[in-house]
Amino acid sequence: QVQLVESGGGLVQPGGSLRLSCVATRSRFPITDMGWYRQAPGKERELVATITRGGRTNYADSVKDRFMISRDNAENTIYLQMNSLKPEDTAVYYCNVKPIYSPTYWGQGTQVTVSS
Repeated sequence: QVQLVESGGGLVQPGGSLRLSCVATRSRFPITDMGWYRQAPGKERELVATITRGGRTNYADSVKDRFMISRDNAENTIYLQMNSLKPEDTAVYYCNVKPIYSPTYWGQGTQVTVSS
């Protein structure tokens, strides 16, 4: 059973930055796609950014040019550098990983609040 441990959430003022991390442990197989999703109160979960094992990235239009996803394959870790944060970025952020021959796994979520 793959376990995901997220960290880095918190309260930040508009215009500030945060860096989220997610470590995947106990995966028997290499992890292909990894990503970040978020869910704001009263809204559906939405894609923020994804990254393939080879480093190809995909971003939601709302975060392009402000967020950057990266990964360390050796450590099964992904990161989300979030800059120029806006109040509308407030949400619970979830890590998502897809190992080969395995289902998709989700982290427990980390709260990001952007407020003055």
